[in-house]
Amino acid sequence: QVQLVESGGGLVQAGGSLRLSCAASVRTLSTYGMGWFRQVPGKEREFVAFSWSGGNRFYAYGDSVKGRFTISRENAKNTVYLQMNSLKPEDTAVYYCAAKYSSIRYGNWDSYDYWGQGTQVIVSS
Repeated sequence: QVQLVESGGGLVQAGGSLRLSCAASVRTLSTYGMGWFRQVPGKEREFVAFSWSGGNRFYAYGDSVKGRFTISRENAKNTVYLQMNSLKPEDTAVYYCAAKYSSIRYGNWDSYDYWGQGTQVIVSS
């Protein structure tokens, strides 16, 4: 059973930065595709970023965060990060880390196998 624990959320002013971390209880993090999603009440979970460490390594981002957010991973530490810069009030949400066994349909929240409990990010104007 994979456990994911997010940290690093909090309150920040618009234009500021935060770095979220996701610690995974896995033997080999490189085996998994790792994603970040976010959700606000009453809305569907939104894709933020994805990292695949397989043979065809790649990164992907949601349109609303491209150029501002960066996903990275330290496989040796079983940790995934989400660096968030130039934050906007509309980035306010609960951010979730998720893991999956493949890179297929990485933008779809229902394709993931494991989820963290989420960390709240609030961006004030």
